[in-house]
Amino acid sequence: MNDNDVLKLAHEIYFNNQTKKFSLEHAWNELRNDQKWCELATSKTESSSKRRKFADGSHSGASSQFNERDAGVEGTSRPSGVKAAKARGKKPQVEGQDVSDYQLMWSIKKADLAMKQQLSKMRVLEKLLAKENLADYEEDLKKKLINELM
Repeated sequence: MNDNDVLKLAHEIYFNNQTKKFSLEHAWNELRNDQKWCELATSKTESSSKRRKFADGSHSGASSQFNERDAGVEGTSRPSGVKAAKARGKKPQVEGQDVSDYQLMWSIKKADLAMKQQLSKMRVLEKLLAKENLADYEEDLKKKLINELM
């Protein structure tokens, strides 16, 4: 039985139950291989009973919960949700890591500021070199900038 046969059978069952055609096939095509729904389908087929059977044949009680992760059942792990990501972001980080991050950012910022100052001085020097008639204070500034930059 291939996918088309299964789909036709599902359409017939839906029509018999709802007395109308299934109109959401485009949504089903998008979501049928989605991680969330694949896990939901496999968990339903694995166990339909609320009580689990142990290897010795006894049933688990309602108060003792059976966790699939504890049992070693391997499945695809779902990505963390919005709330979990937000909680992880609010969790305090290691103090030493924050300090080192800030020191790194500060050193980059200082180097960037020094480059900007040097570029500013170069522009002023270029303008002074382009001028022919300079005042005394402009001549002094030009000599000072040449000594600093060269």
